[in-house]
Amino acid sequence: MNTRTNLHPANQDHAMGRKISVVIPIKEEEDNLGPLHQRLTEALSPLLDRATPNPAQVTDYEVVIVDDGSRDRSYEILCAQAAADPRWKVVKLRRNYGQTPALRAGIDHATGDLIATMDGDLQNDPADIPMLLAKYAEGYAAVFGERAKRQDAYLIRKFPSKIANWIIRKVTGSTTRDMGCTLRVLDGQIARDLPLYGEMHRFIPVLCQMQGARMVQVPVKHHARTAGVTKYNLTRTFRVVLDLITVKFLNSYLTRPMHFLGGLGLGFMVLGFASLAATIGMKLIGGTDMTGNPFLLLSMLLVLLGTQSIGLGILGEVLSRTYFESQGKRSYTIAQTLNLEDQPARKAA
Repeated sequence: MNTRTNLHPANQDHAMGRKISVVIPIKEEEDNLGPLHQRLTEALSPLLDRATPNPAQVTDYEVVIVDDGSRDRSYEILCAQAAADPRWKVVKLRRNYGQTPALRAGIDHATGDLIATMDGDLQNDPADIPMLLAKYAEGYAAVFGERAKRQDAYLIRKFPSKIANWIIRKVTGSTTRDMGCTLRVLDGQIARDLPLYGEMHRFIPVLCQMQGARMVQVPVKHHARTAGVTKYNLTRTFRVVLDLITVKFLNSYLTRPMHFLGGLGLGFMVLGFASLAATIGMKLIGGTDMTGNPFLLLSMLLVLLGTQSIGLGILGEVLSRTYFESQGKRSYTIAQTLNLEDQPARKAA
């Protein structure tokens, strides 16, 4: 088995058909890897048959499995599968980094024009991938699964998930109902441009929305886990709130942090001066001692917070410009151009 360390660009020869890469992060799933290989092969092999209807024009596939620091026999099994099946690609991480870095590693090593993602615990059904591809062929850049009749414990999985999904929709304006379903098909360029850091995998629909991708969510099958142990726990629900703050800032204020922090600072200062005016009014009308009046301390605190927020806004503006200009990044993404393909992009002034 060859060990690959270099990354390959996506195949752009659409005249010969598209290639789909199925990216699957796994951790200690030794009992599920055999059935997973069998079901993926059964679901994807018909794509190679030209006689089979294929609206997405997918004529080739690969499966990129990322071993996220498993301590069981998962990697040993993956090695045997990769030796027997050249379409089965394996990336082994040096230690357990988490689902988002593992997903990022899989996307980075994928060579397909389309990227499908799913879990390796067999709760997602590989047989749904052709249906997602057919939906993609209708003109969508991202097709997300929505777990129908979800087979999970209500109190520790389904109920916290419903709350988290509702909060995310309200804060981000997303219409995606099930953020936690990992079964999805994305345009390759969209997937490669996703800013996947920390634990942002649960916000992929929001990140795609930030890129202006045309998206849709469709019902998919969901099965109960039959082998292995879930890596999910309730602490992830609380981390969603912290990640949501980051996503909201990236979505709304990355290119204009002063609008958020400066607006917050001005609000604090207005309240501070209002508190000071109340202090003076109480002194003039009722003879209340100003030095012992808590409104005076409140006004000082609010003005100080306002000044600090405006200062942070200025720093944020400087960091934002450094982020974009030092790396040649742009504050926009382009969907398509006409008659400009041969012209080099000019640097922003």
